[in-house]
Amino acid sequence: MNTCRNCNETVNWNYCPNCGQPTQLKRIDGRYLIQEIGDFFFANKGMLYTTKRVLIRPGESVKQFITEDRYRFVKPITFLFITSLVYTLINYLFGIGANDYTQQYDDLEGSTAGLIFRWMLIDYPGYSGIITGLFIALSVKMFFRKSDYNLFEIFILLCFVTGITTLFISVIAIIQGITHLKLLEYSSYFGMIYLFWAIGQFFDRKKAISYIKAFLSFILGTITLGILIGIIGTLIDILIKN
Repeated sequence: MNTCRNCNETVNWNYCPNCGQPTQLKRIDGRYLIQEIGDFFFANKGMLYTTKRVLIRPGESVKQFITEDRYRFVKPITFLFITSLVYTLINYLFGIGANDYTQQYDDLEGSTAGLIFRWMLIDYPGYSGIITGLFIALSVKMFFRKSDYNLFEIFILLCFVTGITTLFISVIAIIQGITHLKLLEYSSYFGMIYLFWAIGQFFDRKKAISYIKAFLSFILGTITLGILIGIIGTLIDILIKN
């Protein structure tokens, strides 16, 4: 007879009947570390399932996550951070920088707005995905205000969509790194098209107006965020000069 180290319940079996804690923890070895790494990247084998479902049927899959099944899907923010980590590692391995994504970055080089842009695009895409998703979610909620979905559920949709877009751009980054073809400048177009399609499918895939509203939501959300970054960057530059 043993006592659970977690809740002090009396234990007669291999697991505590109260909290589920095993009576004896396995020793940490190489196999344990490999399993931990695998669980992180594949989230108990849900990563491949989530990627496949959200890539092919984003609207239907996210609705399923919200209303029916949250077991087989990777949690949305976890999914976004895992895909962002993959993206960051690939950029590092192939020496890819902000200029590979857009030549417009040259005009911002040295400014605070340029530093924020680089921070969002290259250094911390997971955080930037959350920030961008919040702005677009607000716009989506405004254009689809008659929908029953709340702001947080729309934000969940955008986390999944941004994760898929990040994986696609990661694949393009690998191809560019191997072939040295300038492909990343055009990769953002896929992200936009996929986002319009995913949002429209989520609300009403049979109506063209859903995709038009999705397009307008993306434009309004990104422009609002861009203006805010520009204002913040300009104010910081002014304060530094003075």
